[in-house]
Amino acid sequence: MFISNGIMVFELLLNPKKAEGKPWELFFLGFAYSIMGAVLGYFIFRSYASLIMVVLAVIASVPFMHNLISREEEKGVKIEDERRLLKAHAKSIELFAFLFLGFLVGYVICFVALPLSLSSRMFEAQINTIMAVRAIAAGNFFAKLSTLSVIFFNNLKILFFCVLFSFFYGAGAIFILTWNASVMAAAIGSFISSGLRSGSLLQVTAVGFMRYLLHGLPEIVAYFVGALAGGIISVAIIKHEFRGKKFNLVLRDAIDLIFISIGILVLSGLIEVYVTPLLF
Repeated sequence: MFISNGIMVFELLLNPKKAEGKPWELFFLGFAYSIMGAVLGYFIFRSYASLIMVVLAVIASVPFMHNLISREEEKGVKIEDERRLLKAHAKSIELFAFLFLGFLVGYVICFVALPLSLSSRMFEAQINTIMAVRAIAAGNFFAKLSTLSVIFFNNLKILFFCVLFSFFYGAGAIFILTWNASVMAAAIGSFISSGLRSGSLLQVTAVGFMRYLLHGLPEIVAYFVGALAGGIISVAIIKHEFRGKKFNLVLRDAIDLIFISIGILVLSGLIEVYVTPLLF
């Protein structure tokens, strides 16, 4: 039984087509990767656990990401209708969303379940990143429109690196995306830990996830769409003649994806600045 389950998981890792039939299973893969990465990172590379646990999760995800990007590049060649193509890409975005949520939940559990002194050490780099972002926000005394521009251009910079990493390293953008999952998990975990003093675990956990996922999930989707664009261009350059008909189709698809990702970032910024403060 355990062997057959292991084979099924292995097939999921190497065959995105099969994963599309059960996208929710990637949640459990992401969850397992994050937990195993955290455990191994702490016991083997304790001094650098906050980075190593992300790296280990990334290494485990690379085979799936590589095959997923190659599959999406093939769609760009075979499907010429842009609407049908975007609909086909949506399945891959769903797969990644479940993988990301698995990472996120796994890291949040690690943060909340561990003693404060240990979780602070395990998520040291992530906590420092959160403090730096909050310092930028706290130093901005202009109108909300100015705050929106700061957030948008910061997110746009991350999107640029996602496209760049994916173009040069294929599945390399998964590192930035997994890193963002760990940073968001540290923020949610901190909120839950501090909120437990005045509320129930279920209530505080629900509010914590909603508070950060409301704008955080669209951001991550935008980064993945951008990474997909960079990745399919990279694969197309390797597989097809430069400036050939097939390459032009893939390039058009990638440009569409980049514009879509920028649009999603604008939406997530508006939610973060105008909607989240009203609700939380």
